[in-house]
Amino acid sequence: MLIVFFIQAQHANNWAVLVDTSRFWFNYRHVANVLSIYRSVKRLGIPDSQIILMIADDMACNPRNPRPATVFNNANQNINVYGDDVEVDYRGYEVTVENFVRLLTGRLPGGTPRSKQLLTNEGSNILVYLTGHGGDGFLKFQDSEEVTSQELADAIEQMWQKRRYNEIFFMIDTCQAASMFEKFYSPNILAVASSLVGEDSLSHHVDPAIGVYIIDRYTYYALAFLEKVHRNSTKTMYEFLSVCPKRVCISTVGVRKDLFQRDTKKASITDFFGAVRHIEMTDKPIEVELRESDLIRR
Repeated sequence: MLIVFFIQAQHANNWAVLVDTSRFWFNYRHVANVLSIYRSVKRLGIPDSQIILMIADDMACNPRNPRPATVFNNANQNINVYGDDVEVDYRGYEVTVENFVRLLTGRLPGGTPRSKQLLTNEGSNILVYLTGHGGDGFLKFQDSEEVTSQELADAIEQMWQKRRYNEIFFMIDTCQAASMFEKFYSPNILAVASSLVGEDSLSHHVDPAIGVYIIDRYTYYALAFLEKVHRNSTKTMYEFLSVCPKRVCISTVGVRKDLFQRDTKKASITDFFGAVRHIEMTDKPIEVELRESDLIRR
């Protein structure tokens, strides 16, 4: 009799794949959505070298933008989420279904820059955030092509088979968003969606200065929660999954936990949104040389 033991790798590093799939000025909010999450994970310690940012259109430099080089996620314009240190890895027409799937599965052409590669391993926790226009079982890219829920599920299964992740937190803000995780069948995935099948995911508010909606409801309330999180926070994924109740989201947030092996009440928010601290234990003595100026005289 053959007995196979599956041993889960130790969580060693965090990565984020943040994708806006929409073009055109009237989709300004989708760029603000993804940049808001980008700003949050950077603030909580994930370095740009471990963030893949895909933005389908450059709203900061759009000629309709009355404030060039800025993207705001609130009409009060308190925070420029574009900032001066945004590193976009895939922009414009580079944001395609093919590039997205190749990124996840690691099947990129030779010579692809490291900044465009998801260099994860079996110890990696990955936040995957998607925003754009979708429907029942698909997400549009650039209004010209679609990735289906089955294609996404199969790509994640390839990731699991190739030991490219430890756990995945899948987060999607689009219409009928929950349909995109219905086909998932790989282990260690926690998923949340801004709307159930048959529901629209709604925008939050308009900025009169630019004349369009500037952020979606689900991401707005998710960001409000993340703004209260710090690197040593004790907040959990269980709390995060409840950030947008129906009375404020209007759509119904969908959650899938059956593939996730941990209790969400014991899973820290920084397990996906923050940096992993590396602590090395040693039983060897360490010599410390003190200078006279370091000593405190009593």
